[in-house]
Amino acid sequence: MLTRAQVLEPLAKHRTDEVIVTTMGVTRPWGRISDSDLDFASADSAMGHAADLALGIALARPDRTVACLNGDGSMLMTLGTLATVVGSGASNYVLFVIDNGVFEITGHQSVAASGQVDYAAMAQAAGFQRVLTFDDARSYAESIGDILTQPGPTFVHLMVEPGSEGPISRNDREKGRYLRTSLAEWSRTLKAALETKN
Repeated sequence: MLTRAQVLEPLAKHRTDEVIVTTMGVTRPWGRISDSDLDFASADSAMGHAADLALGIALARPDRTVACLNGDGSMLMTLGTLATVVGSGASNYVLFVIDNGVFEITGHQSVAASGQVDYAAMAQAAGFQRVLTFDDARSYAESIGDILTQPGPTFVHLMVEPGSEGPISRNDREKGRYLRTSLAEWSRTLKAALETKN
């Protein structure tokens, strides 16, 4: 099983100009290691819809890889997104599902059927071009470069230990710059970064 750091640090190391959309339990940890205008925290209210938001960005900017760091609880809430992604034809989209078995930031409630639901099989059945599952740090770290650069859509199921992140807020006490401003203001920051030529 992977730790949060074993998931995020290789991604940060290999990341170039990809858009990274985070939600729930990875939002704060990603903000501690990344300070890019191309990061977006989708953790304000619409739980389960970070993957949809990331898909919209991918469709708007087909020249740029867009990765969503989604949770297993969020994925379970919006399984129809898997078919929507495939039907969209977006080949520049990577959907990571961080499977820790709990709704971490709302109190560690168990995700329904945790350990029984096979998210990778669902992605495969929906028609994802590439489907990968990792539960060890070495094989994941060795694969992350290809994950970010090969055509997709790509689905990555990661078995991760539960963390201890609490509720997320937007204020000056947050370490991640994308959480120290309002959602509207950071949306303008991301938009400006996306309008900049590569």
